[in-house]
Amino acid sequence: MGKATGFIDYKREEATERDPKTRTGDWNEYAAPFSDVTLKTQGARCMDCGTPFCHIGMEIGGATSGCPIYNLIPEWNDLVYKGKWKEALERLMLTNNFPEFTGRVCPAPCEGSCTVAISDPAVTIKNIERAIIDKGFENGWITPRIPKKRTGKKIAIIGSGPAGLASADQLNQAGHSVTVYERADRAGGLLMYGIPNMKLEKDVVERRVNLLRQEGIDFILNTEIGKDILAEELREQYDAVILCTGAQKQRDLVIKGREAKGIHIAMDYLTASTKALLDDKHTIQPAFDAEGKNVIVIGGGDTGADCIATAVRQGAKSVTQFGKHPQLPLARSADNQWPEYPHVFGLEYAHKEAKAVYGQDPRQYSIQTTKFVMDEQGNLKELHTIDMQKVRNEQGMFVYQEVEGSEKVWPAELVLIAIGFEGTETPLLTEFGVNVTPNKRVEAAYGNYRTNVDNVYAAGDARRGQSLIVWAINEGRDVAKQVDLQLMGETVLP
Repeated sequence: MGKATGFIDYKREEATERDPKTRTGDWNEYAAPFSDVTLKTQGARCMDCGTPFCHIGMEIGGATSGCPIYNLIPEWNDLVYKGKWKEALERLMLTNNFPEFTGRVCPAPCEGSCTVAISDPAVTIKNIERAIIDKGFENGWITPRIPKKRTGKKIAIIGSGPAGLASADQLNQAGHSVTVYERADRAGGLLMYGIPNMKLEKDVVERRVNLLRQEGIDFILNTEIGKDILAEELREQYDAVILCTGAQKQRDLVIKGREAKGIHIAMDYLTASTKALLDDKHTIQPAFDAEGKNVIVIGGGDTGADCIATAVRQGAKSVTQFGKHPQLPLARSADNQWPEYPHVFGLEYAHKEAKAVYGQDPRQYSIQTTKFVMDEQGNLKELHTIDMQKVRNEQGMFVYQEVEGSEKVWPAELVLIAIGFEGTETPLLTEFGVNVTPNKRVEAAYGNYRTNVDNVYAAGDARRGQSLIVWAINEGRDVAKQVDLQLMGETVLP
């Protein structure tokens, strides 16, 4: 695949990014595309390895390794190297319904398990993937695929995130009539409101949703199941219902002073910020506006990074991010060997921006918030922290303990809590009467996706918990196959 000695002859090139300080003046995507010449060179680095680990799609050590949708990566890398872009697009679309999303926001576990990455920087798989689909749209190769005949079967999908959209796409192509219900005013789920515009421009999401509409999928927005329409009504109207509502319930930080004004769940903040942008409002709701405020983001993951980038653009006085874990090593540690996902230190787009604007990396490691403090009007004015250290207890297990004398007070007028999700929201699940696991997920086996309620299925984060976009697409495609099989006695879906 590619050039036989490409991985030796050529070095990995990172995607071009707009200047970190300049780009904080707008909300456009920060990443710029490679040139065709660069893409050909990078595609040439894909070696003809005996076993392409880039698409093994499995979890090792609790993290994803390889591509869960089993993209035919070496094949389309080779086609890009040869300049056969349309053929590369055809290979890519065989496994991935939405490469324009994964090519922008997926953390690329495929690159962590790339065979070249055993000893050298991985092939730039994610950037090549994005280039293929973008070129497909630019050249008019992506056109509506109208099913030639309909089966007469009707399916309702609750939630329009990547799992819901993937299952809708697959089932529609199988000839079923699909209706997607979304409680927000725009389709896309987290793709629309959970990921900021500079990471995934919303025109990209709307372009795909409009294409799905042209192909025959109905989208019913501003509709909450259990409030605007009852679950029982859906079950009567449709032959099958698929729950793809995501893991929307974020974890909260319940400590002293939590009731202070100025403390928000990260997803509420990101949603409000994106909605203000899309509605062409010049100002966001004052409660969510970071302008002139000392902002602290509690949580070291991707959602926290997105909050940093958003606050910087709103003109925050300062931005700091708290993480409970120590700083990652610069290279793989002995217990993080290939093909596991590489847990190594790096600067995300948001960290680069904060560093450019404020002069330093915004991250603070091994730190725990102990309490919030408010002023006489109930507004947040500061928070208190203590440093933590990771040690082994008497049983040999790693635990965190406080570092005596490390207490610190931080000025803060806006705090964003981004410490993960604890499952899906229960009112909808109660409405359908589906069983729920102890960790607040829909009880449905992977590969089967059936709940305890007849003809009601669940897939994506609602079933597996907070995860990657590629796992959502994996489950969306897979549940569609199971529903098609159940309704028709056989399935035409891959």
